Amino acid sequence: MKRLASPATLVTAFGAAVRRAFEGLGQGARFTMSVVRAARDLPDWLPHVSAQARSLGVGSIPIGIFIALFTGIVLALLASYSVGDMVPPYFVGTLVQKTVTLELAPVLTGLALAGRVGANIAAELGTMKVTEQIDALETLSFDPLSYLVVPRVVAATAMFPVVVALAMLVGVVSGWLASISLLDVTTDQFLKGARIFFVDFDVRYGLVKSASFGAAVSLIGCKAGLETQGGAQGVGAAATRAVVLSAVMILVLDAFWAVIWLSGRTLR
Repeated sequence: MKRLASPATLVTAFGAAVRRAFEGLGQGARFTMSVVRAARDLPDWLPHVSAQARSLGVGSIPIGIFIALFTGIVLALLASYSVGDMVPPYFVGTLVQKTVTLELAPVLTGLALAGRVGANIAAELGTMKVTEQIDALETLSFDPLSYLVVPRVVAATAMFPVVVALAMLVGVVSGWLASISLLDVTTDQFLKGARIFFVDFDVRYGLVKSASFGAAVSLIGCKAGLETQGGAQGVGAAATRAVVLSAVMILVLDAFWAVIWLSGRTLR
């Protein structure tokens, strides 16, 4: 019969896990500061930003649109089902607009892009690491952080809000189309609900969140790629680690921004 672990063993294992978590946070903070310092070398990274923006941002637009299309439809149907006859029909427009712009468009799009962008960056840099291309750059006096990492971080931080903004628009439009075609809601009623509680802050809040998601995903992907070891198997492990950590960080940042937003409203 297998014996249960003793309390001392459980405490030791928990302490080791906490220590590894804090060590990871410290390493991430040091890596981020190194990237910030490397950003001073404008000639190294500025010419590569546009290519990375096309690869990481423009190439991700279809994913964001696809997710937002069905998210808006589902939200409209669920909003109508949830409120029923208890509130006026125009509240469907309110719920779709608020939920899409404040939460679902940034978070769902960010999670999807964590898979595409984070894995892409980690696999690309990981392949360069195991094939010693990064060592060759250092031999030629190129800083890998300014030449490889900074343009990817800048491009992802700038392009995530663009993809999310399109996702917001598509999500609201698809919710409107679902409302007028599948529900007993007219265009005037939907637009009334979307406008009545709309404030510019809704959009700004979602875009700021998405920019932080882009920075986090790109930094995690770059760090995982540069730490790759062990050939093809190591590249796959780095890509997997980048996706998982990026998804976790997106949820943590989402909670962080919610707390900041709530604290700001309370102070006002």
